[in-house]
Amino acid sequence: MKVVVVGQGYVGLPLAVRAAEVGHRVIGYDVDVARVKRLVIAESYVEDIASERLGSLISSGAYRASTDPADCASFDVAVIAVPTPLRDGVPDLGCVEESARMLGRFLRPGATVVLESTSYPGTTGEVVRPILESASGLVAGEDFHLGYSPERIDPGNARWHLDNTPKVVSGIDSGSLEKVREFYASVVDRVVPVSSCETAELTKLLENTFRFVNIALINEIAMFAHELHIDVWEAIEAADTKPYGYLRFVPGPGVGGHCLPVDSSYLSWHIERVLGRRFRCVELAQDINGQMPEYVVRRLVAALNVRKRAINGSCVLLLGLSYKANTADMRETPAFEVGRILARLGADVRWADPHVLEANHGSCGDLPDMRMVHATAQELAGADAVVLLADHDGFDYAEIAAHATYVLDCRRRLAGANIEAL
Repeated sequence: MKVVVVGQGYVGLPLAVRAAEVGHRVIGYDVDVARVKRLVIAESYVEDIASERLGSLISSGAYRASTDPADCASFDVAVIAVPTPLRDGVPDLGCVEESARMLGRFLRPGATVVLESTSYPGTTGEVVRPILESASGLVAGEDFHLGYSPERIDPGNARWHLDNTPKVVSGIDSGSLEKVREFYASVVDRVVPVSSCETAELTKLLENTFRFVNIALINEIAMFAHELHIDVWEAIEAADTKPYGYLRFVPGPGVGGHCLPVDSSYLSWHIERVLGRRFRCVELAQDINGQMPEYVVRRLVAALNVRKRAINGSCVLLLGLSYKANTADMRETPAFEVGRILARLGADVRWADPHVLEANHGSCGDLPDMRMVHATAQELAGADAVVLLADHDGFDYAEIAAHATYVLDCRRRLAGANIEAL
């Protein structure tokens, strides 16, 4: 089939590549000219997709990146995988709506459109469907098929990737569900059909709200445990020995990525809009997780005070800018807020992140209020404090422990007299 994947980011590019590898003819459409130029020369900016893998598909003609809407014509299946950010706490579906308008111009009888972008329950039927019908003059369920399948991409995860992660699928009717199921069955090992698009949309929000709330729980416990002089990490390890009724979550400097901090807000916003009630559990979790960068700075200031150092004028080296280990993904990363607060307090803030540098060809340059360095022995020894924010495997932890005067370890990867765990 001819497959169009609209949006070639962390979600769309892996899907496009996988669809091409299993035999579909794929157009990877994106409005970002610079991004498409890199794809055309087989230069991948998504770490889970090797440039060599991309290059072989381009050479065979199975995959082609484009910014020209005309290249999307005559598609059999189109998948919308574009950003759905929050603007002042309100979902911004502008990219989804524009994608639907573009696809609607080329929609033909028998074709299938699938939304993968995360949004509130009802988006597929209430937003995407009328745009497609208006632009095409066709009727969903009668002339073309429409469904929703939430993305489950975890950047940097070596075990679970697109093809071996079960894929939830849905359709606006039984015919649409079957077409959506059929397409994804050709791409992934297992599909999980559900009864409606609204159920599939809620499934995605449920998954990430569950994680978001539990991270907030362990973050707050970690703050209290520190004041009670109890090692929360030892307690986590002990609790993790229970074979039932417990799932392991660990504290950290904040919650990042597109999914966790955004998806729970989508659900909270939708509930208040439709039911007129507040999702208090999520609101509390947002408050707790949102204060973690400030808490990291408070802990750092206290540690420097013990060492008779003021934060004003101190050199602080941040290790890891991305929101999680082993990826360059900096969306919603708490590292930026940690750096901004430290800079406002007068610290000389520096950062090192091999994944971010590699993704930007080693020339990322300075970010606001922070200066890029490499995590050399000299930089480690010259810093008044080192803060481990993202525990990339590429960091030399023995060297960090050996050369750093003081380390605030937000991920518990280090041990030593000069190391303090969050």
